Amino acid sequence: MKKIILMTLLAVLCQAPLHAQTKEPDNRGYSVSVGDQAPNFTIKYLDGTTQQLSDLRGKVVMLQFTAGWCKVCRKEMPHIESEIWQQHKDNPNFALVAVDLKEPKEKIEKFIADMKVTYPLTLDEDGKIFSLYTEKGAGVTRNIIIDPEGKIVFLTRLFDKDEFEQMKEIINNLLDNYKK
Repeated sequence: MKKIILMTLLAVLCQAPLHAQTKEPDNRGYSVSVGDQAPNFTIKYLDGTTQQLSDLRGKVVMLQFTAGWCKVCRKEMPHIESEIWQQHKDNPNFALVAVDLKEPKEKIEKFIADMKVTYPLTLDEDGKIFSLYTEKGAGVTRNIIIDPEGKIVFLTRLFDKDEFEQMKEIINNLLDNYKK
């Protein structure tokens, strides 16, 4: 009996890595998947300047989808500020772009002041950027990690400390590759 249980367990464990490598649809409201090229869009900063996401090619990019009314976003933002932004803000191979969903500039400025974050929040007043990455009706509190070639390598939803730690590890590993 022990031999059967052990063999079954071994078979399951041996299959896990194969399953983890297959591309499966994300059931958390994303319309993109890990391995996809990140859809390009125009980033509109609060000072009025613009930039294409594709202009950041060659960098590790973290997209954060957020909104001032989102309680989970507010819970996650201090962690992004202290554990990611403060660690990597001076690294020329890293970019963090927070995309605020459907709020005017004045609300975003208040949101930044309330949250005491120093990383850039950008405008998505009509939600078109958000809709490039998510299914209709999907909620915010999402992070997308994009590698230097512009491919999506990690997706998060809501704020889960374990998933957040995984995301930090992926960012650190991608940035460490620049040093080699």
